[in-house]
Amino acid sequence: MRYTLENENLKVEIDSFGAEIKSVKRKSDNFEYMWCGDKKYWGRTSPVLFPFVGAPKNKEYRYDGKTYTMGQHGFARDMEFTLEAQTEENISFVLTDTAETCEKYPFHFALHIGYELCKNEVKVNWTVENTDTKELYFSIGAHPAFNCPVHGEGNKTGYGLKFGGLADTIHHHGNTPDGMAVMEDKVLALKDGCVTFTEGFFDECTYMVEGKQTGEVSLLDREGIPYVTVKFDTPLFAVWSPEGKNAPFVCIEPWYGRCDATDFTGTLQQRDYENMLPQGGTFKAAYSIAYL
Repeated sequence: MRYTLENENLKVEIDSFGAEIKSVKRKSDNFEYMWCGDKKYWGRTSPVLFPFVGAPKNKEYRYDGKTYTMGQHGFARDMEFTLEAQTEENISFVLTDTAETCEKYPFHFALHIGYELCKNEVKVNWTVENTDTKELYFSIGAHPAFNCPVHGEGNKTGYGLKFGGLADTIHHHGNTPDGMAVMEDKVLALKDGCVTFTEGFFDECTYMVEGKQTGEVSLLDREGIPYVTVKFDTPLFAVWSPEGKNAPFVCIEPWYGRCDATDFTGTLQQRDYENMLPQGGTFKAAYSIAYL
């Protein structure tokens, strides 16, 4: 079911399936910021990644002496959430474990996703509750996709990104074709904190950035004017557009977790960036998107 948040600046549509933002429009001119989810390129708009970000190696993981199968980015994005509360500018949803989820993820949990609309900004709140009798292990991340280009150009060449607080370089690593992290340090050259998309910019890999090098990334048009800014305090983030497709969108993704590295052989508890909650524990985090 679709729900709407609205103020004098923006109209936001959120689907209870996946608790996913489907549309954000500027009311003054009906300008659409979010990717439409055309399956020709990628059929989603802003899925939550839970309880995995990326995929475990060989799409399986080991926990408590057993091996479980898990696809990329977990299962929450493909499940119906329950509405908890709604006002004109706030809404919250919850997802809890089922017999089906426990077959592939043997934990009891409650995942709450809330959206707050204030002026030209949407704040996304995540709360994970451990409702089990044992420690809960999980990852969580965002995957919002923004239209790019937005002024009728034929492609996104000449658009770019600005990384807040950075000047000349940003360090990142990439991934294999099947989505595993290749932990080779790569350096992306910046000019005044900015990089411009060239032809084939996204064809090599997903840009995964670790080490809290910045907490603010803006998407720029060809004039260098930002039209979306994502702010976060996550340990890493990614920038992605489908490789080799010249897709008309760019994703800026704050993450608490990531895919396994190519050489990973450990257990669920040993995965990089894995989050642990004790029995009865609660994890809270948030990020925001300013639509300019």
